[in-house]
Parts: sequence; structure tokens; C-alpha cells
Amino acid sequence: MHDVARAAGVSYSTADRVLNRRGGVAEKSVLRVQRAIQDLGYQRDIQAANLSRRRSYVFRFYLPQGDHGFFSVLRQAVERQAQQQQADRVSISIHDVPPLDADALAATLLRIGPDDCDCVGVVGSDSESLITAVRRLNDMGIGVVMLVSDAAPEARSLYVGINNVVAGRTAGSLLRLAHGRGTGRILPILGKLDSRDHRDRLWGLTEVLAEQGGRLQQLPPIEVLDRPETMRDKLEAALSATPEITGIYSIGAGNRALIHILRRMSGQRPLVILHELTSHSRSALEAGLIDAVIDQKPQEEVAVAIGAMKAIADNLPVSVNDVIPTIYIKENLPEPNQS
Repeated sequence: MHDVARAAGVSYSTADRVLNRRGGVAEKSVLRVQRAIQDLGYQRDIQAANLSRRRSYVFRFYLPQGDHGFFSVLRQAVERQAQQQQADRVSISIHDVPPLDADALAATLLRIGPDDCDCVGVVGSDSESLITAVRRLNDMGIGVVMLVSDAAPEARSLYVGINNVVAGRTAGSLLRLAHGRGTGRILPILGKLDSRDHRDRLWGLTEVLAEQGGRLQQLPPIEVLDRPETMRDKLEAALSATPEITGIYSIGAGNRALIHILRRMSGQRPLVILHELTSHSRSALEAGLIDAVIDQKPQEEVAVAIGAMKAIADNLPVSVNDVIPTIYIKENLPEPNQS
């Protein structure tokens, strides 16, 4: 910074004000500092600058509450990062919101004040109210990082997660391979069609099955609102109405009820693919009740999100690649403490 100030012919404090965008500097001096930065190839050491200013970050995560296997794993990942990040002056808190209720989430976000935090991580579903709430946060200088589902893409700062269309295509390809050259009837089960991640996964599945020339017929999806009791009732009705179902793709949650039904089935069960490696899906894989799990690696997802939130809070450009999911079958399950 001393070199920048010297090259620009200004004081150190002036160069510092320009770099940190604190204003109060004549336009001609701003241009001279910017030119010196470019000529010298100066790159700011954000970590050192934050340390010298005793800069700290305050981040909030808004996560669905309730007895949900995947979101319990996601919450644990955030809690683990919260402990690890304390040494880097990062304060992370978790706030509960109702699952699959975009309007309730929006109402919660609207209660955030301009000095409450630097950035928020959100798991949500699309709605006009959510878009309005996210834009309000942007106007206050609070960035919004979406996790799991790319809700409010026209307003959020960044999405961190898997490409859900690709995840759906992956499930479709696995079902196609399992059926070989035979025919079959595939039942998609989703939480809610209004949820972008569920809708995108369904679309990916539909694309692949349509490529099979009708050999694999996709049945109308059933919505279970990620509730085990709803999954139980609707899936039992679907299996009774169409006993020749050969494949099930569970796009969302409520899978404990699905696993319970599979455990009670006699004869040959359908091929089953679901999302997220939880204690229940792991046990089902080990017992041979399901065939594959597509896992979006929540530990990696949360770590990437926090790194992005730091960059957003520091007004730095940021972009991330899609998280690449892992396909687990019985034979490649990691040790429990590694999943």
C-alpha cells in the first residue's frame, strides 16, 4: 500500500480510503490510486487487512426445522463450521424456518435489520414474497447465498449446491441402466413441485426417460410434502393402483416411510434411488432395501458457502462451481464418520 500511495503521489491514508471505498477523496486522486494499483499489479491481502482492523464476520443460516434426515445433516455441517470458523473471527448462527414454506421464510427474512449480519445462507422455495425479501436484504448490503435449491435466482447473490437437473438425469440414467433393454414403469416421488430443486430433478428424470422411446414409462409424480406419513399413505395407494411399478425415484424427503414399506414388501421390490446419505438411507443400502443414493455432500457445500459469504461481505467478486454429488451404492459406502 505504501508503494501504491507513492506511485499515485498521495498519502497512505488517501490510498487506504480509496481501496476501502470510504469516500471523501477527490475524483482525480481516486483515478491516480486506481491507476497505480493497476500498474503495480497490487492485490489486497483481505485476511491481513481484516486482522489489522479486527474485522469480524456475522453470518446467519436459515434452515428448515423438523425431523428431516438431510437437513439434520446439513445443520450439523453448519454447526461444525461455526466451531471451526471462530478462530477466524467468524460468528455463525442458525435460525429455524418452516420447511417448504416460502412465505414464512420471507416473513422471517424481512425481520433482519441492516446491522444484524453481513450475509445469510438460506434454504428456501420460490415465491414472490421471497424474492421481495431477498431484494430488501441486497438493498441493505446483506448478501444472500442459496443452498440446496436455487430459489429467487433473480435476486440472490449466489447459489451453492448441485445442479439439480443433472442430478435428475443421473437418477434417470441409473434406472435406465438397471432396466437394461427391458420395459418398466417409473414412479417419481417429490416433496413439492413448487420447490425448484425438486422440480429440476423431476425435469432431468423426464428428459432421460423420454429418450428411451417409451420403454420406461414415467408415471405421474406424487407430492408428499417431505412428510413420512404423507409418503406412507400416497405410496401405498400408488403401489396398490399400479403394482407393476419397476422403479421409484424419491426426489425429496420422507424416506423413512418409503424404507418401511419396502421392508414389508414380499416378492421382488422396485428399483429405488433416493437423495442424501443419512443414517436411514445408509441402513437401507446396507440392508439391500434400496439401490443407490445421490448425495450432495453437505459438508463441502457449507464450507464453500461460507467462503463465498466472506468474499461477498468483503465486496469481492465471487463465483463457485456446482458441487459434484456422489453416487453411493452398498459397495462404496464410506465409514460413518466420513459421510
